[in-house]
Amino acid sequence: MKTISKYVTAAAMLLSLSLPAFAQDNADERGVVRRSSAAERKKDNGASGPVVTDRMQAFYETGDASVSDADRQWMRVIYRQLDLNKDKNAPLYYPDEPIDGQENLFRIIMRLLANNQVSAYEYLDGREVFSDQYKVKVRDILDRFHILYTDAKGSTERNPRFTIEESDVPANEVLSYYVIERWEFDTRSNSLRPHIEAICPVLHRSGDFGGEPIRYPMFWIKFSDIRPWLAQQQIFTSDDNNLPTCNYDDYFNLTMYDGEIYKTRNLKNRSMLQIYPDDDSRKRAQDSIQATLDNFDKKLWVPSREEVIAAREAREAAERGDTVSAADAAKPAVKATRSTKRSSKSSAKKESKKVKEPKQQKAKAASSATRSVRNRKR
Repeated sequence: MKTISKYVTAAAMLLSLSLPAFAQDNADERGVVRRSSAAERKKDNGASGPVVTDRMQAFYETGDASVSDADRQWMRVIYRQLDLNKDKNAPLYYPDEPIDGQENLFRIIMRLLANNQVSAYEYLDGREVFSDQYKVKVRDILDRFHILYTDAKGSTERNPRFTIEESDVPANEVLSYYVIERWEFDTRSNSLRPHIEAICPVLHRSGDFGGEPIRYPMFWIKFSDIRPWLAQQQIFTSDDNNLPTCNYDDYFNLTMYDGEIYKTRNLKNRSMLQIYPDDDSRKRAQDSIQATLDNFDKKLWVPSREEVIAAREAREAAERGDTVSAADAAKPAVKATRSTKRSSKSSAKKESKKVKEPKQQKAKAASSATRSVRNRKR
């Protein structure tokens, strides 16, 4: 009996030791979330660059999904061209070489494409479709624009990865971008907000014989796909402050750039140059579109009495040919009315004083002419 009890206790001990491992295996099979190490995440996401988890990616992708179509009552799509020679657009170009972890926008995009972390879409003049049918292969992009590359380690046909040297990235030739803005009016907050839909880097290259550079739009890339990486790249926005105060995501969402409108989505799918061949008329149309977007919120509310008076006086001043603004035209009018009232009151007082003074003089003259009682006795 003692030998049997010994075997029973030994079997129980072995069973107790094997139960945690068995439970762990079953837990993994049931789909319990397992925390991966930083080395594994870095290996899965590429050789270099910031690590973006699936949770972070889902956070940025579902940012606009909470707004339903019923809340969107008005929308307008604007196409802008960002010239990197302008001071406001300089953060997209500088630094042209990676310095202390700082990269410009095009280098970030090329690194993500080389690691097969985002998708690029074919640039179609006048028609932008972001579907699987119009996805373009990264190898075709590199071959088309003569960018040197080598196949990265572990690259396959289904998951191609490339290695591009820093000196072979044509970041100094990307001197402009095309940006698609989607202006939407949200009835929940009664506000008009712009949303960046896609970005297209434009390559400026001269021919073999020199001359003016020719622009080559490279590809479209969805802004929602690269937002998690743009949110981790801090940038400089001013020469007065040498600290990176914001990131690329804030830079685009706050519309801190300066872009010229070159197209709006219309039925005939025509650009501003096709609609307005004249430079002056095209400039007026661009300013009118921008003014409509800027003043859209102001037209949602009933103006106050002061605003109505100021607008009326501004119209009257415009009819007379004056170049005084509405606010400036209203202020002098109020001051003028007050000053006229004060001047009228002061003039009335002065006139009353002038009228009273002669009466007093006559009264004095009359009193001096009469004889006193003492003189009468004499």
